[in-house]
Amino acid sequence: ESLHSCIGLLGISAGSLLLAVHFYSSPRAVPLIPSTALGVLLLILSALLAYAGIRRSLRNASLLVSLCLTLSAFWSGYGVILILAGQGALPGVGDARDALVPGLATFTLALLLVAVVGFLCSEPVLALVAAAVSLASAHELALHYSSSLGPSAVACSHLLVCLVGGYFALGRILYFLTKGKVALPGTDLTEKKAQEQGWGSAGSTNPFAAPGLLLNVLSAGVFGCRLLGVTHGLFLGHVPWLWAAGTYQIGICVLSYRAMDVLMATAFGFTSILKFAGGYSLLYPMWQPEEPSFPTPFLVVFSILFAVLALFLSLQSPVDGLYLLFFVAYCIALACSPRGFFADGPQGVAVAIFVASALVALIHLYNGRGRAKIPTGKGPVKALLARSSLLKLREGPDLHTPYLGYSKYADAEVLAYACSVLASFALTATGDPQAPLATVVIPWVVVAGGILKLLGGSVAFARGKTLESSAFILYSVMWIIWGLARYGGLYGTARSFHTAVGIVAFMLFNSFIVFCSLFLNMAWFFYSLTFMLIAVSFLLDAIHVLPAGYDIAATLIFGLVSFYCFLAALSSSTFEGCYLPMGRPMVQLSGVGAGTTKCLHLPARKASSVKRIAEILRNGGTCGIPTDTVYVLVAACNRPDAVEKAHRSKRQAQDRPMSLWISSLKQLEPAKHLFTPLLWDFMEAAWPSPISLVIPRGEWVDFLGMKDSAKYVGTPQSVAIRIPDCSVTTHLIDLVGPIVVTSANPTGEADTTHHNQVYAKLGDKVDAVLCGGPSPENIASTVVDCTKIDSGNIGFFRVGIIPKSQVLQILEQVQKK
Repeated sequence: ESLHSCIGLLGISAGSLLLAVHFYSSPRAVPLIPSTALGVLLLILSALLAYAGIRRSLRNASLLVSLCLTLSAFWSGYGVILILAGQGALPGVGDARDALVPGLATFTLALLLVAVVGFLCSEPVLALVAAAVSLASAHELALHYSSSLGPSAVACSHLLVCLVGGYFALGRILYFLTKGKVALPGTDLTEKKAQEQGWGSAGSTNPFAAPGLLLNVLSAGVFGCRLLGVTHGLFLGHVPWLWAAGTYQIGICVLSYRAMDVLMATAFGFTSILKFAGGYSLLYPMWQPEEPSFPTPFLVVFSILFAVLALFLSLQSPVDGLYLLFFVAYCIALACSPRGFFADGPQGVAVAIFVASALVALIHLYNGRGRAKIPTGKGPVKALLARSSLLKLREGPDLHTPYLGYSKYADAEVLAYACSVLASFALTATGDPQAPLATVVIPWVVVAGGILKLLGGSVAFARGKTLESSAFILYSVMWIIWGLARYGGLYGTARSFHTAVGIVAFMLFNSFIVFCSLFLNMAWFFYSLTFMLIAVSFLLDAIHVLPAGYDIAATLIFGLVSFYCFLAALSSSTFEGCYLPMGRPMVQLSGVGAGTTKCLHLPARKASSVKRIAEILRNGGTCGIPTDTVYVLVAACNRPDAVEKAHRSKRQAQDRPMSLWISSLKQLEPAKHLFTPLLWDFMEAAWPSPISLVIPRGEWVDFLGMKDSAKYVGTPQSVAIRIPDCSVTTHLIDLVGPIVVTSANPTGEADTTHHNQVYAKLGDKVDAVLCGGPSPENIASTVVDCTKIDSGNIGFFRVGIIPKSQVLQILEQVQKK
């Protein structure tokens, strides 16, 4: 049983103890813990809570995930505000109060929702912790408006959190150390774990959706408090809440991709942009007296992207789709308000977002843990689509195949294309390049075009998409550097030459991307080619020869191509079939794109995957599988058609015959009398191991049911045979019977050491690949010539991972025996 729940609850207890000491000592002239030190400690604990929540979520979707991530975001913003107050950055009389109130009010509500769901779903300990922290936040909120309450009430609530959290953590540690013999009442999770496996996991497939929605409550609360008069104005003290929400929401966006929820991950990426932009707008008056400018075309396009995403999300969950319409209204309100985030219109929509986010978060929290589910409208929509012969939703285990990368994520191309649209249309806002930070384009270009596109490139790399990840990362670096240089005061007359040289370097890199995209598909070719138009406009602007209207035209062309790619990626991730095609490769060469035909990719760690591979092999298929050395291509011995297919797909050379694998010498037991005693004992001593033994061909071959496939295995005089030292492979052979094996690469090429390479080299020639990640060894097996072993001599056709000396030592021991 994992101790991550203990780490989370001990972190909550530690933070509450610090706050209890702080409030008990606050009436003194000199507090025991200075504000700056308390803020730093809370930031450290918030990182610990985030770790505990993320690690816990990899096991199961406990309510502790939402509690840890919500509290982590709360304490990170709270800690930064305490540091600002301690360093004198909030000098006004009511500045500290106005800075803290929106966050305290929001998290009082958010933790109360977690507590309610905890009580309803029979998680009393977590519910008590959440309720106590919510009560402490409510007391602190009241303390800022009425000193008669006193800080002792806040400290008492935090002490309650310490007692409950410490008790539960102590109980879990005792249970872990005594291996279940000692369990304090309420801390034995054996029964709860059975319930989670029985019905808890049937709820929300994305355990991070609820914390992400609660972060929307936080950002909306900052602007809603200003509209309702709770705070006197928007200023520097509110930036930590907005940027903490934006930062955590980017993290939740990544975790949602890990949870295979493309649409909600994209939605969280979109809303994080608004949070960073809002925080930047509040910082803007510190260095510029005039009102910040807002790129209206950008906000209009953003509202369109939100609307399209809401439409597709409605097919998955109508409640979530309707919820995103509030952000469509928010973007339109910002576009219609010259003062942007400071205007009453967007703040009114923010109040509506506050209420809607709280309600939808409550639905996600309850549906993730409750036995009964709150209906979200998914059933009627699914029934309606079932009647349609045109639209069919993608569902099931193959939703995100093929999976080729080193880590399991859903595809992030939807967000990356959307960021291209946003960054390009943000360029339509003009600004004086000589005035530092003269416009709020920085959050739109640097965050939308840079940071989130970098996220998309990283996810594409994790999925094994080499070209796509390279392009996204290159474009993200371009947007970040150009945005900071152009709108950060670093882009002046004296630096025009250096800027031009840098842009030319980017254009050279992009030329390579354009060339490679010829072999990918038409959409990617036009996407990378039209980005070249953007780079040309940057170059012409740097050398001050930009024709009038060229930058707008380039922006429109690139934006429209990116928007089509956004729609195509959304469509392909939602529906079966190709409604918006990305196109075929513009150039098709022999040997290029061998893996374009999708074959089954099954994770080797699952027993169900091995059974599926076994079924394919019994039905005459060929598969790539991991072994104790490198990846191999296999076929069932009793299926001559499959053996012949493997022989053809490999272009097998005559001097490199296919070998035979078994899982146990029991499979050769009926033919034991056909082997000499020395050879049998040598096989028994050498296996299982990465040692292939070339033994004389004889009647024993017939006992393995090879039939007509025998002519493809070995030579007329001998056959190579071995028992692999790999549990997955031997289990597969137990299910199928003896298999014919050859290396999973065309003859003459290097051995394949990752399932990516199998897919790249033989992807259109095999029926399935069992994905085990990188091979444990990069060297093939040792092949020993045992045709003259009875005379006491053995030879070596190939010395692989097992050295000669070790093989000879085994032979010597057998001979002595």
